[in-house]
Amino acid sequence: MSYRTAYSTAAVRALEAALMASEGITSNTLMERAGKAAYARVREIFPDSRRWAVLAGGGNNAGDGFVMARLARQEGIDVKVMLLSPGSRARGDAATQFVAARQAAVPAGPWVRSGLDGCDLIVDAMLGIGLDRPLGGRYLEAVRAVNNGGAPAVAVDIPTGLHGDTGASMTAAVRSALTVTFVAEKRGLFLGDAPNYVGRRVLEPLGRITPERLAELETGFAGEPALRVFTGETLRAMLPPRDATDHKGRFGHVLVIAGGPGMGGAARLAGEGALRAGAGLVSVATHPEHSAALLSSRPELMVRGARGAADLAPLLERATVLAVGCGLGQDAWARELFAAAQGSKLPVVVDADSLGLAAGAGASSAPRILTPHPGEAGRLLDRPSARVQADRLDALAALRRRYGGVTLLKGANTLVSGSGKPPWVVDAGNPGMATAGMGDVLTGLLAGLWAQFPASEPEDLAAMAAFIHARAGDRAAVAGQRGMIAGDLLDALRDGLNPSKSLASGIERGEQATILPANMT
Repeated sequence: MSYRTAYSTAAVRALEAALMASEGITSNTLMERAGKAAYARVREIFPDSRRWAVLAGGGNNAGDGFVMARLARQEGIDVKVMLLSPGSRARGDAATQFVAARQAAVPAGPWVRSGLDGCDLIVDAMLGIGLDRPLGGRYLEAVRAVNNGGAPAVAVDIPTGLHGDTGASMTAAVRSALTVTFVAEKRGLFLGDAPNYVGRRVLEPLGRITPERLAELETGFAGEPALRVFTGETLRAMLPPRDATDHKGRFGHVLVIAGGPGMGGAARLAGEGALRAGAGLVSVATHPEHSAALLSSRPELMVRGARGAADLAPLLERATVLAVGCGLGQDAWARELFAAAQGSKLPVVVDADSLGLAAGAGASSAPRILTPHPGEAGRLLDRPSARVQADRLDALAALRRRYGGVTLLKGANTLVSGSGKPPWVVDAGNPGMATAGMGDVLTGLLAGLWAQFPASEPEDLAAMAAFIHARAGDRAAVAGQRGMIAGDLLDALRDGLNPSKSLASGIERGEQATILPANMT
């Protein structure tokens, strides 16, 4: 299965050193490569920009910006450098590149707010992945000025102000239209506040590390958790075409237990999500008041009004996977149905109201996938949702330790964990999906995939479902994010569920020129 890996900043530094050793190049040569690669990407994506401001600090990040400024000047672009480092001086290799830029007649001077006036592109080469404290002084002033200006910003390696490991905004961060990152993906480009600041993300590996050396290095990264980035290639590997002789009996039977009084819509969305996933059969056990409406609105669903566990028993005997909780409630009726579902020992996707019931029941011996959003995760962990969002990786690990099974932590760049392997991160989706019913569709989709692929690792299926769901949201958002509803995703799911047809659609945010060999497992 192919995927990309996002590393800690410590691991990235080791990878940079290994790359230089593998290719026998100096750090200055690597800086030259980085600047050239970033410049080429900017010219490709912003071909009409002619007035550039390069904001530079004093370290290697600045050096990349100086290379870009020199190349821009040589092509006749009106470019200037503004220096933010104390004494307006660069250090190390960056100083060498600064001299080269000045020899190419690039104008340079200290940072001034008015220097952004009239620019149609800003290159953020201020601070890189080493930032470990809140921004202040002229750096904070510059970041705010960039964000309040009208020109698009291009971040070199990582937007200034973004923590390289956690993705936290360190007081403020540059809102980039494009981030060109080097050697390997950084965890901080996917976590925390990163979706607000990274924009379009492009990876430039700058060379090739031998597979043997990369494997050696990754063994030493055990204390520096990585992320597996789910991609379109990952999806294609996990969803092979169906055989011509396949039939519905091969694709499982999902039982959706959902929809307490007044919440029949949740049961409908989850049920149709399972149907759209390709499950062979989908039954819905819901409050009796919803039966007629569900049957008339979606006749492909088999609907049973359940007054209690006795009505559920024959349905459980026929099911292969359960989806429990969407709009179920937590009253006596809901608790009785949940207890019957848990007692069946069938694989179960737990969402919404049943997450609280699952918390009260503790860990389960049955295969189980929990799908909390940050608020629900906070309640499961007895911590504020803000703390969950501040360190989503820590919350993910805590949920798994406490409840076992697989946890799918929803939100911007959904995270999934279920084993000793690095967690999955889903780099897709948009804020138009922040509306009622989206989680119900995801629950049904996930249960439908699990029914079709019972031998697959549940954490991989959870990541696949989250990716397909998020990509469907991105397709639906083409018509506008505001006003999207959960039902808009149901038709849009089909492209994602047939990746050989739609993989090249270009919706993914991340790009790369080369897959590092150890990312193939």
